[in-house]
Amino acid sequence: MNTEAELRALLREIGPRWAEDINAHRDQVLRAYTPLQAAHPLPGLQIERAIPYGAHARHVLDVYLPPGTAAAAPRPIAVFVHGGAFVRGQMNANEQVYGNVLRFFARHGFVGVNVEYRLAPEAPFPGGAEDVAAALRHVQAHAAGWGGDATRILLIGHSAGGAHVATLLCDPRLQAQRPAVAAAVLISARLRADLRADNPNAGGVRAYFGDEAARLEADSPVQHAQHLSVPTLLAVAEHENPWLDVYAAEFCHRVGQAQGRIPRLICVPEHNHTSIVAHLDSGGADSAFGEQLLAFAQLLRPPIPS
Repeated sequence: MNTEAELRALLREIGPRWAEDINAHRDQVLRAYTPLQAAHPLPGLQIERAIPYGAHARHVLDVYLPPGTAAAAPRPIAVFVHGGAFVRGQMNANEQVYGNVLRFFARHGFVGVNVEYRLAPEAPFPGGAEDVAAALRHVQAHAAGWGGDATRILLIGHSAGGAHVATLLCDPRLQAQRPAVAAAVLISARLRADLRADNPNAGGVRAYFGDEAARLEADSPVQHAQHLSVPTLLAVAEHENPWLDVYAAEFCHRVGQAQGRIPRLICVPEHNHTSIVAHLDSGGADSAFGEQLLAFAQLLRPPIPS
């Protein structure tokens, strides 16, 4: 896979068949994007790896420090929480992904933070959201040392990571432990815990949320969408894991019913559940979604001096 045209052709070819074999198609996408990512480094980028934020072996995070001299003012911070169907996944799926997401933001002047968290069944609901909260507390406490602004945190979650982020943002049972964030992005997030026969990750949902119907409903982020209180962008891929786009629309609808206005929801054309994040910062002309993320991040303006 040497050219962007070949890569786009692969995405179009996989797209309608994405859900037939999500794991195999995911591996194809990662293999295709990894060399493109490797060929687009960010000179001067500094990465501080595996910084502990808690006692568990998976309570670690990587920090991406933008190149160049210290900024005149503290930089905004982008915090990314990866997916993995609640039972698998790593913040570094390989040597490029998902670090590419934080490199993208570092390229545009952000401090980037890549978060690892505990998995089910060891850490069932709401363990993932609690870990995100702990990581955010660590980020806030150490932001100044990284040249970051603890009042301008953009919290981003993908897939299962998006479920953890949405739970932390919306579920009233977690509000007492939620650190403040300035804005959030939910990318291909699992916003409803379902055990549908056509859900290829139903086993992961069961491992994290259980299989009691009442609990699945009560613990689904969409059930608490009306409590969303920070500016939020939702994004889904054109070729998505089954029902995730429907649940994103349902989440927006519930926010709108409660608040009179829906969060912004975009569909990224031609992309799938993996490529929607794997393509960021790959250096080609496929930059529309990245530009939309940066435009949304303009909400994170410097605080007004007191």
